[in-house]
Order: sequence, then structure tokens, then C-alpha cells
Amino acid sequence: MALNLTTKLPLRVVFSQSARLLPSRCVRPASAQRTAPTRQFWSRPSPAQQQIQPEHLVHDASNEGQLDGKPSKHVAVSIDGDPRVFDTVFLRDSCTCAQCVDTSSKQKLFQTSDIPQDLEGICRTVVDKEKGWMVELQWQSDVAGFGPEHRTRHSIDWLRRAMNTELELRGGVRQDERVLWDKEKITSNNKWLDYKDYMAQDEVLCDALSHLHKYGLLFLKNVPESEESVVDIASRIGTLKDTFYGRTWDVKSKPNAENIAYTPHFLGLHMDLLYTSNPPHLQLLHSLRARAPRGESFFSDSFHAAHQLHTQSAFHFRTLCTFPVTYHYHHPTHHYHYTRPTIELFPYPKYSEPTNLAIRHVNWSPPFQGPFEARIGGENQTNIRNYLAAAHAYDKLLNAEENLYEYRLEEGECVIFDNRRVLHARRAFDAQKGERFLKGAYVDDDVFFSKLRVLNERYNGSWLADGVVRQAIK
Repeated sequence: MALNLTTKLPLRVVFSQSARLLPSRCVRPASAQRTAPTRQFWSRPSPAQQQIQPEHLVHDASNEGQLDGKPSKHVAVSIDGDPRVFDTVFLRDSCTCAQCVDTSSKQKLFQTSDIPQDLEGICRTVVDKEKGWMVELQWQSDVAGFGPEHRTRHSIDWLRRAMNTELELRGGVRQDERVLWDKEKITSNNKWLDYKDYMAQDEVLCDALSHLHKYGLLFLKNVPESEESVVDIASRIGTLKDTFYGRTWDVKSKPNAENIAYTPHFLGLHMDLLYTSNPPHLQLLHSLRARAPRGESFFSDSFHAAHQLHTQSAFHFRTLCTFPVTYHYHHPTHHYHYTRPTIELFPYPKYSEPTNLAIRHVNWSPPFQGPFEARIGGENQTNIRNYLAAAHAYDKLLNAEENLYEYRLEEGECVIFDNRRVLHARRAFDAQKGERFLKGAYVDDDVFFSKLRVLNERYNGSWLADGVVRQAIK
């Protein structure tokens, strides 16, 4: 049962944004001899306190919008001892009651634009037996169709998270769990998982996706000999990405190949589908036949090489962040075309100082590059020459022996890697002396991060989005 405990709360619990910060004890008439206790409102009241009858606070121009006071456009809630101001538009828009959010689909039943611009609210605190202390608001000039009985409630834990999230987003400091690696580090930290454990245990899947997010590379062993196995592996994460190659695709040598990957020739470090607007986040390759000599796969952490480049030459690094490179797939039945810089950074708010380079994506796929279309040179233009010098330096780092992890996939093994970070390549092989056959699939970024957040919230009590960690709230 909700209890109105306004008499036992500090004056600073809820107040108008225009009000100055006041002492933490309630103002009472001179005739009142008792002093309000200093208990913070998120502590659960004792049974004796729950029996106290509500008494009105004294109101004047300094504390309009106070508990049981006049309506206000802003309220402040004491969070960890400090008043935090919230606009009532935000509190109203975030209402999750059954009138505002459909209980099954969890989708809003009103629009933000439905909220009147003169919205004001009267606030009080209540106690919920499951969520603890909550703020409850009664609205003046509510959304059309909502009656005077409508109330909005927010837990203190939820308000704390909302405030912390805003402060971290505004500050521009990103939480980044990614681990940069070279050959030595990935050799010692790489993860191999058994197929059956991966498929049957959500805890193992959580560990797998967390490792993929950190390192961008993961291997499975004992995968069944079936062309559908890669579908099963990818489906544990979510929906497969369907492209013009199909929902899955074969990597094997064939005549008149439309892709260099379908030949026995050496294939250098690259990423897939950079000629599309949203290249796949994950790539999966399941080895069904590994009977041709050679054909080793090797991988390189493009983020690690980018950090090395920044240390060696900030000028080269900036060049790769700004110079536009065109990628294309131009065939009679398919024509894809997209231009992007080699290195993409997360944006930062004005005046903020990033604590790291905050690399969002690297785009590197020489086999699928098209002709440059901008900054292509002139008598007094050096952009393309600057790009050439930067590309030379970056390619040298990507292919440095100490940065390459090489492994020959055996039959029954599957590699999963972050296509937007980890570059992959393959040594040449002799197709005349045996068969080499891999089954491939893609998973998009939205699908991957959705599953990762669900599992992290379930097993770790938090989830990450936009570089900010959110604690799980009941």
C-alpha cells in the first residue's frame, strides 16, 4: 500500500527549479516543537513512522512546487543526498503506467507531442513494496484523454540511472570494454568454446558474446558436419542478415568466380560488404572441408593498428579519418556503391576531451575499392598524396608479423569475428589437391547488441548503450 510520508521528508526532496537549495529539515510553524528527522527518503520507514499522519508543509514563494504544494514545471528529487532537478515534461513522457504503455508490447500509447506545453505537476513520495521509494506526480493540464485520476510514478533507482546516464552522455566519456590485441595477446587470451555448450547454455552464450565484444574473435569446436550448423550458431544470437549472397553462402573455389574469395588465390586483409550502407557486424565461417594444402586464415585487429598509427603520426591518423574512400560491387545484376573514411570515430560534445580515440568503425577492404571520387588531385591539391602516405603506413601496421594471428580452420571448427573491426584474410591453397569448403553467414549489429544487452542485464545486472552503462532496474 502506498503511504504518503511527506511529513518525514527533507525540504530538499522535491522543490521548484527556481527555488534556492534549502536546509535539509522541514520548515514548521513556531508552535510545532518536533524537528523533522534527517532520514533520506530512499530508506524504508519503520512501522512506527508509517503510522504518522501527514501534516502540511509551510509554503511561500521560495518553495512552490514543494511536496503537497503548488503545481510546478520542474521538481527536484534528493538522490544520494543531492537535489537533482527534472523537467516535468521528461517525467510525464517517461510514464510507464498501463494507460501510457501497452502492458504486452511495452510500446507507448501517446506521443511526446501530445504533452501540453504548459504542463505542470504536483509531486509527493510514496513507498512501493517492491520498488521502494517512488515519486508520484499528479498532473495539471495532462495529455488529452487522461482523467484527473491519472498518476505517474518513478522509482528513485530509475531516476538515479536517468540522471547518471544524462551526465555521462553530456560528459562525452565512453565506457569501452574492447581489448586491443596483437599476436601475443590474442594467442594467450583467445577463447575456444564447445558447440554443445554454446548452443545449450545461456551463460556460455553470454560469455561468448562478451568476449566477441571485447576482442572481436571467437572459435567454436566440435561443430556438426551440416550445412545448417552455421545457421544454428548464428540463430543463437538472432536473425541472420540476408544479402544478395543469400542467407548463407559457400566459400569454395569455382571457375568464373564473381568474388575473389571464391578462388584459390591469396586474399589479403579486408572487411566484407563495405559497399553497403550497413555492413554486417559479425561474420561466421564454418569449416566443412579442409583437405586442400595451405589456405590458412589470418586476422588483424584494425583498432590496435589505428592506435599504433595515431602514436606514430597524428597527421596520418587524421587523414584516414577524413579522406573519402569509395567501395563498390558493380555487376550486371547487382550494383552497390558507398563512400566512407577509413577510420570513423564516435562524435564528442563540444569542449569535451576524450579519454581514448573512441574508434567506432574501421573501413578497410582493398579488393572492393572503387575509383576515388573526391579530392582526386590537382596542381595545388595534396589530399590524395596524403592519403596514399597514410594508407602505406596503416597497411604496414595491419600486416606486421607481430600483429597477425594465423590459424588454419580444421573441419568441425567455426570462427566468428567482428567484421567492423577484425580484418580477415586467407593464404592461397592448392584446389587441385583437395577440397576447401566453408559455410558462411552474417549477423547485423542491432541483432548482436540486442542479445548482448539481454544477457548482460540478466547475468551481470547492467547493460551498455552509447558508451554508457545502465544498471538493471526492476
